[in-house]
This record gives sequence, structure tokens and C-alpha cells, in this order.
Amino acid sequence: MGNRYDVPEADAFTRAYWDAAAEGRLLIRRCGACARPHHYPREFCPYCWSEDVTWEDASGRATLYTWSVVHRNDLPPFGGRTPYVAAVVDLAEGPRMSTEIVREGEREGAGPELRAGTELAVVFRDGVPVFRPAP
Repeated sequence: MGNRYDVPEADAFTRAYWDAAAEGRLLIRRCGACARPHHYPREFCPYCWSEDVTWEDASGRATLYTWSVVHRNDLPPFGGRTPYVAAVVDLAEGPRMSTEIVREGEREGAGPELRAGTELAVVFRDGVPVFRPAP
């Protein structure tokens, strides 16, 4: 099958995140010391360096911060998905997340009407969180 560059390698720490995503749940981490949420998952708080961090379910809501339509990507399986929309979104809980924007009912998302601040909702493609414009 060859290498795929869109499938993460779960380790002992991130397994909870990827298992939740496979169930259709988006997790973030929250610090018990300063109460700030963060994403991507880390074993410590990136704000106060506390190791008192726990998993929590995110709402799945976000707003579009920025995006770019990718027309060429030679890494498998992205070449077969072009064009697609790579994006950065602000989760409702506060953290910023890199992702992909897809259109409802389609695998790939090139071409949806987008603008900064567009309301988004998480959906999962093969156990990976991606976002679509909110209904």
C-alpha cells in the first residue's frame, strides 16, 4: 500500500485522542493549574508548564481563522484529493487547530464558500477530525 502521510501514528499518550476520534469525539486538553485549554495534545500545559492536564470532550464547534486551497500535493493520498482546503480553525473552547474543510456530503472540500469567521462543525473522515460549514 505504501506510506500514507494523512494517518497519524498513535502512541501510548495520544491513543486516547485517536480512539475518541474513531468514535466521533474531538478531545482537547485542559490544565488543572491554570484552567486553560490547549490543542494539539501535550503531556504538559504550554502556558504554565503544569503536568496537571486532562482530556475533555470539545463541542465540535469552531470558526474559520484562515485557509488555503491546495492544488498540488504529491504525498499519498493527498494527490487524489486535490484540490482540497487546508485550514486553521478556532475551536469554541479557545484553542486553534490545523485541519481540513470539507463540504457536507463530499469527501473533499475544495470550493465551499468560505470567509474568515465562517461557523464550522467537526465531522470525522477515517477517524480524523475535519470541519464543514455549520448547518
